[in-house]
Amino acid sequence: MKPLIGISSYLEESAAWGVWELPAALLPAGYHRLVQRSGGTAVLLPPDDPDAAAAVVARLDGVVIAGGPDVRPARYGAQTDPRTGPPALERDAWELALIEAALASGTPLLGICRGMQLLNVALGGTLVQHVDGHTSPAVGSFGTHPVKPLPGTRYAGLVPEESAVPTYHHQTVDRLGAGLTASAFAADGSVEAVELPEPRPVLGVQWHPEMGEDTRVMSWLVRAASEAAD
Repeated sequence: MKPLIGISSYLEESAAWGVWELPAALLPAGYHRLVQRSGGTAVLLPPDDPDAAAAVVARLDGVVIAGGPDVRPARYGAQTDPRTGPPALERDAWELALIEAALASGTPLLGICRGMQLLNVALGGTLVQHVDGHTSPAVGSFGTHPVKPLPGTRYAGLVPEESAVPTYHHQTVDRLGAGLTASAFAADGSVEAVELPEPRPVLGVQWHPEMGEDTRVMSWLVRAASEAAD
C-alpha cells in the first residue's frame, strides 16, 4: 500500500465554489498532487482539538505541515510587528500539536514555508517577522530565488546542487530551535531549510515545492513514511 500522508489545511470562514459560499477547510491542490506524484496517498487534516493530534498521527505514515498565515508571535515570545498578518489561532494550536506528536512518535515530518517556521517555533526557536523585498514580485504571486544546500546535510543529499525554488513569504527563521540544523540558505544568508539529525526523519523548507516540478523533497518524505510503515 502507498504510505498515507496527512497534510494540515486552512479553515476559512467563507469560501466559494459552484453556487455555494460557506465556511470551508481547504488547501491548494498542489499539495495533494505533489504527494500523489511522489508515490503517496494524501489526506487533509483540518484544524481539530489539539488533544486528538497524537491519535491522528498514529494512523498516518507521514505528516506535512502546509504553508499559510503568519505564526502568532506570542508563540515565540515576541511582540507583534505591525507588518505581521492576523493570527490563525486554531491552526497554530492544531499544527503545533501535530508537530509535537510526530516528533514524539518518530513519524516522518515535512514543514513547508509556515510549516518550517512552526517547526522551528515548536522546538523553541524564533522568527524574523518581516524581511523586505525577499520573496515575491507581487502580492498573490509566487517568485523564485536560488537556494544553496549545506554540504553534508540531509537536504544536500536530496538536492546537491544550488537550485531555484518557488517562494512566497515575508518571514524567516531567526534563532534555530533545539536540535535543528540549517541545511540550505538564500543568497542573503536567510535560512531556507532546517532538519533534525539522522535518524530522525524531520525536514523543513521555506519555499513551496508544491508549486514546482521538483519532487525530491516530497519523495524523501514518502520514502521515509514507507520505511516507517514497514
